[in-house]
Amino acid sequence: MRRLMIADGSDVVRKVGKRILSGMGFLVLEAPSSLDALVRCEAELPNILIVDAALDGALDLIANIRHLPNGTSVRIYYCVVEADLKKMMAGKRAGADDFLLKPFDRKILTSVFASQSMAA
Repeated sequence: MRRLMIADGSDVVRKVGKRILSGMGFLVLEAPSSLDALVRCEAELPNILIVDAALDGALDLIANIRHLPNGTSVRIYYCVVEADLKKMMAGKRAGADDFLLKPFDRKILTSVFASQSMAA
């Protein structure tokens, strides 16, 4: 089962994401802060990490994950509220692979992650 972590300060966003992505076959972990996410990633890296751009230390979290052993194997999605090029480029420079627009819904998450839920 593929491991996916949602690092977001909002309980509601994490719960909605977890409900949708668990239903797609992911083992979903939640982290309410960058520090919590980093500690959990140091213990066991997820296959996929969704990081909210509004999270304190979000860019540092991405950069720190990339420096962990096998950290380059994690697919990192940087969540932005709008297509803000400056913010998106900062995420890309920190090491994000791709972007998600928030608020996300079932349709968006399904289209982005359907092909990744069963892949090893």
